[in-house]
Amino acid sequence: MDIISRLERIPVGGFHYKLLLITGLGWMFDAMDTGIIAFVLPSLAKAWGLTSTEMGYIGSIGLIGMALGAVLAGTAADRLGRKKMFAFTLVLYSIATGLCGIAWNYESLLILRFLVGFGLGGQLPVAVTLVSEYAPPASRGKFIVLLESFWGLGWLAAALIAYLLIPHYGWQMAFFIGAIPALYVFYLWQWIPESVRYLLDKGEVDQAHAIVRRIELSAGLPVDNRVVAPPQQEVSWAAFADIWSPEFFKRTLVLWILWFGIVFSYYGIFTWLPSLMVGQGYTVLKTFEYVLIMTLAQLPGYFAAAYLVDKIGRRATLGSFLALSAVSAYFFGQGGSPALVLLWGSLMSFFNLGAWGVVYTYTPELYPTRIRALGSGWAAAVGRFGGILAPTVVGYMLAGQGGFQMIFTMFTAVMLAVGVIVWLAGEETKGKTLDEISR
Repeated sequence: MDIISRLERIPVGGFHYKLLLITGLGWMFDAMDTGIIAFVLPSLAKAWGLTSTEMGYIGSIGLIGMALGAVLAGTAADRLGRKKMFAFTLVLYSIATGLCGIAWNYESLLILRFLVGFGLGGQLPVAVTLVSEYAPPASRGKFIVLLESFWGLGWLAAALIAYLLIPHYGWQMAFFIGAIPALYVFYLWQWIPESVRYLLDKGEVDQAHAIVRRIELSAGLPVDNRVVAPPQQEVSWAAFADIWSPEFFKRTLVLWILWFGIVFSYYGIFTWLPSLMVGQGYTVLKTFEYVLIMTLAQLPGYFAAAYLVDKIGRRATLGSFLALSAVSAYFFGQGGSPALVLLWGSLMSFFNLGAWGVVYTYTPELYPTRIRALGSGWAAAVGRFGGILAPTVVGYMLAGQGGFQMIFTMFTAVMLAVGVIVWLAGEETKGKTLDEISR
């Protein structure tokens, strides 16, 4: 039995859950540093006298960094390894976030938010690639959605930091706390193994065998001491043209549309949500309370998607969650009583973040090992351009004639369109091994 076959026969056990927890904590810190800026913006705008357009640029500059980070770190992960890039990007965005607390003017903050974005954007496709290459085929969807659920915990941490600390210690304290995850890299480096598939792709057969042997022992399986490498494909550097070859053209096109639409809606809505609610007359403290409740609704959304993604499939789960998020966004935009705002905002959060979990499951499944991180990185990068555009568009709409209702009608249309495209043109990958899908 070759090394990959041995890896895929290992049942879900302690190794997989520990890998999920360790990478998930890195993912949580990623989300916390992303979310902090959304909660800082209302206080920062008041302290520095920022216009809505300038606030939009702060949201967008981080996403420019995320786009570049996703492409460059994805490429580097296919050449240098998943583990190295996971650690490097964690340190980069944590330190840059802490430095945002000593930003001395608007321009310096923009530069630092770009660096934060570069690290954040680089880590996400690398982390999901690493976990997807270890998760058993029958449980891969659930594991990636559960990994993505740590994003909700990170936003919850950011909301708690904002609610408990910003009113008393100022916006700078939120950024200083965002630097703490850099210390986590020491534990991460000690425990996380390199991807077995990556090692085999680079000819490191003995090292890959040793890792699989340790996992077999921990799972109580009989250990095959023979070192049998799987059939090798021709090794070549991953290139951008590879993801647009006839074999992958349709997959890449659907993924790019999916990523652009979901990132456009997510960052357009959630980066601006506290500021939009303050603009509707809610106090900063009350806004933080409401957004905290909406953030809590993300967690059951992830768990629902984790259950459905391996039951009804990626395409059906994605399409339905995007459609229901669109409906919720429409009614949220209509305003109304605080109870209605909370209801529709929580449902919007539930379905939008559940869809996000499936996106991260689906993306790396559609490419072979040699271009998996590259393809995932490019899809994420295209998505970031949607995120770059969205905060700026919302800023201009607020500065012009577009109101709260029109903004959420726009997001409704985007999510519905993407859901229909995925439903009609997406390829189902439920229950297949990575090698079966990639052929």
